[in-house]
This record gives sequence, structure tokens and C-alpha cells, in this order.
Amino acid sequence: MELTTDIGGRNTAGAEPVQAGATSRTAVWTGRVLSGLAIAFLALDAMGKLVRAAPVLEGTQQLGFPLDTVVGIGATLLACVALYAVPRTAALGAILLTAYLGGAVATQVRVGNPLFSHVLFPTYVAALIWGGLVLRDRRLRVALLRGRAAREAEEASWGR
Repeated sequence: MELTTDIGGRNTAGAEPVQAGATSRTAVWTGRVLSGLAIAFLALDAMGKLVRAAPVLEGTQQLGFPLDTVVGIGATLLACVALYAVPRTAALGAILLTAYLGGAVATQVRVGNPLFSHVLFPTYVAALIWGGLVLRDRRLRVALLRGRAAREAEEASWGR
């Protein structure tokens, strides 16, 4: 017997089934905005390193890095941001940016900076990166859902 109402009691007879991985335009645009914010912030940070801006050099020195590493770090960051900005390579870019931001967390811990304002800030940026990517990339959502469905099926087969 086919159910013709949803949880809210609305009639669903004749409604098109929702495809796995289907996304609303709102979710896609929200993902684009989140990704855009992360790209803008990280690109600005990379450019500050590449032009060797005085505040960037001062911050780099306070974190214990030699000043001659600033341009290389900036170029690496900009390359990762570029990969993230291109839809075809966005997942690779997100993985590389996560690694980069993990190094930033480790650096902040090493110098003893405050937890919520300094140590966890790169984690907030990573949340923007991954949240934006998941909302705007249907392939990633489908892959994540497949993994979840596989785990649920395995747990069900073991009687959990």
C-alpha cells in the first residue's frame, strides 16, 4: 500500500519522488556564499604574504617562523585556494586547505595563544570550507550519504 501523505499530513499522491542528492537552489547558493567567504578570506591572507605586508611579517615573526618563509607559505595557500575555487578540483582544494589550517592550529597551540579566538579560528574557516562545499557539490553529498547508508546497512546486518 502506497502512502499518500507526508509527516505533516499533506497529500503527496502524484508527487514526483525526490532523487538522492537533490538540492534546493537555496542550499546551493548558501554553499556558494560560504565558499566565497572562505575563498575571499584565504586569498586576502595569501596576498598579504605574497606582497610581504608589514602586519603579516610581524605576525609571522611572532609565531616563530623565519621571514624568508612568508612568500612560500603564501604561494602554497594561494594554490590551495585556487584548487578549492574551481568546481572540478574543489574537493582536493578542501583537503589541502584542511591540512594547511591544521598546521595553523598547531602553530597557535605551540605559542600558547587563547583557545577560542586564535587556536580554533582555523577550525572555523575549515567549517566554512567544508560546509560550503557540501552544500554546493552534489557529488560530495551523494558520496557522504552512500557512506552513511553503507554503515547503516552493515549495522543492521549485525543486528545492532
